Amino acid sequence: MPAFRIAMLPGEVVVPPDLARLSPLRAERVAGTDLLVVRELNGDVYTGLPRGQRSAPDGAFEGQREGFDTMRYAEEEVRRIARVAFDMARSRRGKLASVHKANVLETSGLWRSVVGELAAQYPDVELTHLYADNALMQLIGRPASFDVIVAGNLFGDLLSDAASALTGSIGLSASAMLGEGAKGMFEAGHGTALDIAGQDVANPIACIRAFGLLLRHSARRPDLSAAIEAAIRSVLGRGYRTADIQCSSARLVGTARMGDLIANAVKSGPTPAISEH
Repeated sequence: MPAFRIAMLPGEVVVPPDLARLSPLRAERVAGTDLLVVRELNGDVYTGLPRGQRSAPDGAFEGQREGFDTMRYAEEEVRRIARVAFDMARSRRGKLASVHKANVLETSGLWRSVVGELAAQYPDVELTHLYADNALMQLIGRPASFDVIVAGNLFGDLLSDAASALTGSIGLSASAMLGEGAKGMFEAGHGTALDIAGQDVANPIACIRAFGLLLRHSARRPDLSAAIEAAIRSVLGRGYRTADIQCSSARLVGTARMGDLIANAVKSGPTPAISEH
């Protein structure tokens, strides 16, 4: 059995009304967004076998190079991640959107069937089935309507990246890869940016939020996690920005300065936001 069997990427995406102006979307559209993407991390087309490149053995392009991958899920894989998503929806606002492409993919047909069967055990959770393309459109058009989203590895990858952009920068969202009990791995929702290494321009907030997720899920200290999140909101609310966050009236700071500001806010408590106008 793999050590880490589920993933939540990018974790919670929250856009408070007072910070909605940071989003690339209109503030009134994104304000109040509070959603969670639950992404299965071990299966799907990313790990399915067989896969590779070869000379096409038949068809219209016989003899040409072709690449091939295998999308597959077993029902217990789907049931396992769906149960996690239902439990999380139950602890939040009681709404779960299951994302798939059951109209064209056999794998997704199984996904929809298994999730639907499990829904009978969660009568207090409102389950909605969404095709992946429709889910992406609604995530951009009315993000505040979502509570918990559950998806397989491929669709979850796309949805989690799109969701993280709602905040105004991919440098603001963290991720948690969770196993059984308190086991987990925590990281920024983005990848590396080696081209800006050592220049004091990277946004540290995603990494700081990753530590907050560690405190919440592994250390079982939601109070400390909440203190970190309050400090981040306080610093952003006072107008401080790193270069990746677009805002013409911002106070531009580097990596180290942003980290110091947040650390000081944790120690002293949040400072009220100031108007940037």
